[in-house]
Amino acid sequence: MSDTATTLLHRIGSAIQGSSHLTGHTLHIEMRADRVVLRGVVPSYFQKQVAQELVRMVDGVERVDNQLDVDWPATPDAWEEAVI
Repeated sequence: MSDTATTLLHRIGSAIQGSSHLTGHTLHIEMRADRVVLRGVVPSYFQKQVAQELVRMVDGVERVDNQLDVDWPATPDAWEEAVI
């Protein structure tokens, strides 16, 4: 991996680690020729979008391939179905 790619990877990692919305989640970042690929599992579509936008805003990132999976937490027993 080139020095430029390594520097970019560190900046991306810092951006993700600095987000309170992504604390406690392990995301895998891959550098491809023309894009950054995100992989891993997050519990909401909001967090998936946050990760994508954080990476997209890092200087030097041209394209993001967001392959994060969303795994909604199980519905708590205390939740009741809504009657409409």
